[in-house]
Amino acid sequence: MKPKKIPFRMCVGCQDMKSKKELLRVVRTPEGEIVLDPSGKKAGRGAYMCRSEQCLTKAFKEKRLEKALKHPIGEEVYAALRLGIIE
Repeated sequence: MKPKKIPFRMCVGCQDMKSKKELLRVVRTPEGEIVLDPSGKKAGRGAYMCRSEQCLTKAFKEKRLEKALKHPIGEEVYAALRLGIIE
């Protein structure tokens, strides 16, 4: 039997490839809302990020999350993501 393939994704902060389960998914919904997606199944454009403060800070400073989601992101969204990562 063939071993199950593990999906890998790149973190927008540190640019490391990690398994999908290790990363946190951030989604821009079709309505243009930016939300955390704990299930990993929400509709919309997704970006993956490590569950660390450093990756979030780097993604924010270099606007990597904005580029990945192709949408401007406000300060309040980053504050909400920071709370989501810490929890």
